Amino acid sequence: MPTALVTGGSSGIGLAICRELLDAGHAVISLDRKPHPLAGERLRAIIVDLADTEATAVAARDALAGGPITTLVHNAGLLREARLDTVTTDDLAALSQVHVTAAVVLAQALLPGMRAARFGRIVLIASRAVLGLAGRTAYAASKAAMLGLARSWALELGPEGITVNVVAPGPVETDMLFAVLPPGDPRIAALAQSVPMRRLGQPEDVARAVLFFADPANGFITGQTLFVCGGTSIGGLAL
Repeated sequence: MPTALVTGGSSGIGLAICRELLDAGHAVISLDRKPHPLAGERLRAIIVDLADTEATAVAARDALAGGPITTLVHNAGLLREARLDTVTTDDLAALSQVHVTAAVVLAQALLPGMRAARFGRIVLIASRAVLGLAGRTAYAASKAAMLGLARSWALELGPEGITVNVVAPGPVETDMLFAVLPPGDPRIAALAQSVPMRRLGQPEDVARAVLFFADPANGFITGQTLFVCGGTSIGGLAL
């Protein structure tokens, strides 16, 4: 049975990813700061703050105690909204720690098992914001770094049967969105109307894209970024 490690798996997009992977027959290990709402013999939850590098490394070793993990989905994310004149170096460091450093630490931990199996799937969850979005200096910069990681790792790991891809969601109905636009805020309806598909995304929209990249049958796709954004990567979007 293949095992997948999913960060930020307790809610929103991460929870939907866990469900899709479980339905597809994977065992799933979730890393999150919060308890996991699902339970089952194929699901294990490890409580960890990925902002802590050493704790992340310990959690990875704990996850690997049950055997090799050949799928990594790095979904955990933070948002600190700030324009250029107010963004701080602390904002940049904090978001880079979670989005970039944690990805490196986890990938390094899982890599020996992937290499031994000559198979691996790494999926990084970035954002449509990598194309630019006002008020997202730290967020867009750290998420854009994930695209560089994926393209570099794809070149390094392709000969060993390991693919590395990125899913970049647009506006999706999650707690992160509602932290910026509270439920009931009229701007939510306006945002949805600015999306070419005239709706906001759902976590399941993103999870299905992740499952595509994680599928063992899709071994000839690597180093790619798939925007799951309702068309906002090519036009629209008012936030």
